[in-house]
Parts: sequence; structure tokens; C-alpha cells
Amino acid sequence: MSQSKPAIVIVPGSFSLPEFYDAVTDRVASKGYEIKAIRLRSTEKLQQPATMYDDAAAIASEVAALVDQGKEVILVAHSYGGVPASESIKGLAKTEGSRKVGGIVNLAYLTAVVPELGASSADVLADIPSDNRVELQLEDDGYLVMANPTASASLCFSDLPVEEGEAWMKRFARHSAASFTNPLTYAGYKDVPVSYLLCADDKVIPAREQQKGIDMIERETGREVDVTVIQTGHFPIPSAPEKVVDWITSLASRYEKGK
Repeated sequence: MSQSKPAIVIVPGSFSLPEFYDAVTDRVASKGYEIKAIRLRSTEKLQQPATMYDDAAAIASEVAALVDQGKEVILVAHSYGGVPASESIKGLAKTEGSRKVGGIVNLAYLTAVVPELGASSADVLADIPSDNRVELQLEDDGYLVMANPTASASLCFSDLPVEEGEAWMKRFARHSAASFTNPLTYAGYKDVPVSYLLCADDKVIPAREQQKGIDMIERETGREVDVTVIQTGHFPIPSAPEKVVDWITSLASRYEKGK
């Protein structure tokens, strides 16, 4: 891979596995970019369910390995992934005037949960209308599962045929309940330029809720968020992969050297 191109790390949404993003990562990689979707610790079966901070540490470890190689990194965060991605950036940003060769140069949210400092994913989603809430069931070991996969499919994969959406739901992992209640202790969106792919037809995080997150970032940072709008649901990877690919590669091209 050319050192002139930034590396891209995708942080999945809750319950989601890295391979769910293959339709995007394969296409982006074919254009010469180094790209990888990571595994959230909160989706791993552990004796003690992982916290959001464990997810953030896993992201930071992945990014630090790239930064140590002198690479610039774009961090793409989907849904719940927006929380640990924001948390993970401390000490890894490539700021203006920095002598550091590598570092995170952009935080790119894909219809993501973005809390204020001190708030959690659960806090952000508390205002979501009841009709838009995915029904979850807490199991004895501290993990959450989908209580009604058919109904959840109509929310998470609203722009896919019902049968396809249900097939995707069956692939979901369990997810640590604790991770949704851990408050943000580091607002990484203050450190780097922020981009946002707003999915206008999202039924899980409706467009107005996404816009609240964008407005909060702009208020907290005093900088404009680079917003792109697409007419898709909450999980556009299987339904509109090319739109996500176009967004990522267009963003990445701005950070290519020698252009």
C-alpha cells in the first residue's frame, strides 16, 4: 500500500462483527487504501462483559500500531461505535502544527451515537421515540440479545427486503449491556476535523437525532462538521455499499499526499 494514502479503521456498531463491513472494506481496499474493520470487545464472549472503555482501548491499540508506522488514520465509526471511537482518540490525533508524522486526521461518523462529555450511549438514545427502539433482552451473564429479531430487522435493515433483514439479524453477536451505560470521559471530536454520513431514512437513530449530535459537535468545537446526506436506513453497508464507499474514498482523497 502506498504511504501517500491514509489508513482507514472502521469501528462497528453494537452487536456487529467486522465481516459485516466486507462489502465496503473490499471495495475501498481495491482502490489502494489500507482499511480494516475491528472487533469490538463488547461483542466478545468474556467472563466479565467488556465496557465501552475496553472497546476504546482496542481501537486505540489498532490505531497506535498504524501511527507508529508513520501513517495518517481516518477513524470511521458506525452507530454505537461513535462512543468508543470518540473516547479512543486521546494522544493519537495529528493536530495542526504537530511534528508527529502519523496520527488520526479525521473522525468520520456513520449515523453514529455521539455523546457530550459525561454522557453515555444510553443517554443519547433516551429521547428516541418508542417506535424506533430496538427491543433488547438482558441475559443472566450481562449480555444483551435481540428480543424480537423480526421487528428489529424492520428498524435496523429498513431498506432491505424483510427476509434479507432477518438473515442479517441472525448473524448479530451478543453485546455487553455495561458498554451502553459508560459515560464519555474524552471528547475526541474536539481534537480532529469531523465528518458525518447522515442516513436520512434511519429508523434506529432518526435523522433529527443525528442532527442533534452534529449540532452538539459544532457547538462544542466551534468548527463546522463536514456532513454528507444519503437516503438510506441505519445499516447502509448491505443496501447501499457504493454510497458508503464513495463517502469514505472522497474523504480519504483529501488526505492523500502528492495530489
